[in-house]
Amino acid sequence: MSQRTGFRLRPALPADARAVSRCVAAAYSDYVSRIGKPPGPMLEDYADVIREHDVFVAVAGDVVVGVLVLIDSGGGLLLDNVAVDPDRQGRGIGRALIDLAEREARRRGHEALDLYTHERMVENIALYDRLGYRETGRRTENGYARVYMRKAFTPSSRRRPRVEP
Repeated sequence: MSQRTGFRLRPALPADARAVSRCVAAAYSDYVSRIGKPPGPMLEDYADVIREHDVFVAVAGDVVVGVLVLIDSGGGLLLDNVAVDPDRQGRGIGRALIDLAEREARRRGHEALDLYTHERMVENIALYDRLGYRETGRRTENGYARVYMRKAFTPSSRRRPRVEP
């Protein structure tokens, strides 16, 4: 763990499922009233998610304080979920998780990284826009009004070596 950041990133383990679920629930809880129901990530079984997808956690001491879920469809990489415990927000954890997602996309040879968020999560849309993601569409799926975004990588940015967090 870096003294500068106070957390480290690592792949999630099956034993992390409960802690991942708690972190996600805390991160998304404020959106329930805004959306009118729990956001999709709050409904996931994280034991299954960890088993089926690439999940990384940010850990401070022994506590999971951030979560990243990536889904590789073969045709592209989806940043399915990034969540940071509200008590730890503003400390660079979310940015480190997004940077990890981008490095993984490049390492796997993808030309872009895709994501989506709810249209009422306007602060997330603004953040992704500042980070170079561009809106590619909007549609309602499973009762959620989603904004789809993509960050395309330049050829030189795809060739960068992976730096382990």
